[in-house]
Amino acid sequence: MKRLALLFLAGPALADGPAVPQFVEETEAAGFAHSFTGDWEFVVGGGAAVFDCSGDGLPEVFMAGGTSSSALFLNESSETLAFRKAGSSGLEMDMVSGAYPVDIDADGVTDLAVLRVGEARLMRGLGDCKFSDASADWGFDAHDLWHTAFAATWEKGADWPTLAFGSYIDRAQEEFPWGNCTENLLYRGAARKFAPPLSLNPSFCTLSLLFTDWNRSGTPALRVSNDREYYKGGQEQLWHIDPEAEPRLYTETEGWKRLRIWGMGIASRDLNDDGYPEYFLTSMADNKLQFLATPGPDAKPQYGDEAFKRGVTAHRPYTGDDLRPSTAWHTQFEDVNNDGFADLFIVKGNVWAMPDFAGADPNNLLLGQEDGTFVEAGDKAGVASMLQGRGGALADLNGDGRIDMLVANRNGPAQVWRNAGPVGNWVAIKPLMENANRDAVNAWVEVRTGDRVQQQEVLVGGGHAGGMLLPLHFGLGPAEAAEARVIWPDGEASDWVKLILGQINMVER
Repeated sequence: MKRLALLFLAGPALADGPAVPQFVEETEAAGFAHSFTGDWEFVVGGGAAVFDCSGDGLPEVFMAGGTSSSALFLNESSETLAFRKAGSSGLEMDMVSGAYPVDIDADGVTDLAVLRVGEARLMRGLGDCKFSDASADWGFDAHDLWHTAFAATWEKGADWPTLAFGSYIDRAQEEFPWGNCTENLLYRGAARKFAPPLSLNPSFCTLSLLFTDWNRSGTPALRVSNDREYYKGGQEQLWHIDPEAEPRLYTETEGWKRLRIWGMGIASRDLNDDGYPEYFLTSMADNKLQFLATPGPDAKPQYGDEAFKRGVTAHRPYTGDDLRPSTAWHTQFEDVNNDGFADLFIVKGNVWAMPDFAGADPNNLLLGQEDGTFVEAGDKAGVASMLQGRGGALADLNGDGRIDMLVANRNGPAQVWRNAGPVGNWVAIKPLMENANRDAVNAWVEVRTGDRVQQQEVLVGGGHAGGMLLPLHFGLGPAEAAEARVIWPDGEASDWVKLILGQINMVER
């Protein structure tokens, strides 16, 4: 794994605001040639899964293809980005809408949950970036659905993960899809296989799922973001997932407030260092940034929207002549300038020539500031693509400590940008456990610099139709020393350990 010299470079800023990273598009030079194609059944989806299947510390990228074949891109990057399409990885298939990496069988080799318009598949990692379909071996009862969302967790005491699959519309109802949402399914483990799935009803045309420990209780709940374009009588959802009980919805009497949006994607991050995650929800027109109303051990799931206050409504294009409302899809928090404050990435694109929404709709790169607000820098950073975006990812693709960017565009070429700086100090943390849940999903990683503690939850899910399984990246700004600890999924805390900056640090249980 690459060790870098520690740098803190002064770069261009936004009126005395945060340093603006300079991104260089290297799509063609990097050999990243791919498109997510299709009409009605692929107006949504188009996800990317980012994970290291070669073991060299550089992440590979699996891209959904829609009516084109899906593809695995092997990472051969150095100073610049370079990819090679795998010839026979076992992941070449049609009708793929998205994918998420997760180590299902705890063998230390990442597997993939592949979303399809049709039967989803669980692909076992064989090593050396080869995969085989393990759906039948693992007792996975795949239903013929328009799959659009996924999340994974390990319930207390379980040696096998719990998987949630979200679905969209009954494909037979294309002429009148409204009110024809299909079921979401929850798969629990039994004797290292999956039991028959439980139906999460009501289901409301889901486009993003996330198991998250919203109240730090040690028992993650399932957040569900739904597209109000097609459901009738629906809303955003939060499910109790208790290993001793059937799943049940949080209710208004428990504090859950009714919210109806065109829910596309979910991003999670503790933005104010209070130990509780905030949630950014993408939609059409204004997006939501939710803060827990009263954080604490007895918290109720009551959230207030601070998107306007913090400058992240992102409701219209910020550059160009098209002033109609935006349409947002994949979203993610990462520190792209390594100043110690999380930034927000939003992929944009019209659904399908919808006349009331912007056609020229650039992706957002909102830079976080010390006061908790954000400022738009997509155009100045060089990533304001006007293609019809869907999925995407922020990840360090060439191991230089700077977060790069990729976007999947519908009926257009995918794009990759290399982050050319500036860059502050940084560190990456990879928590590891023995036996089940090797990647410590739903653990919390804390990084301390002086009096400040940044915190991130290890997650599999969220985004839009794709996600990552990589070491957690922390920007440190000018700090030259840091230490970390892990709050493991069962609540036990590791000791604080000193970190080596500028590289990936393993923290083993």
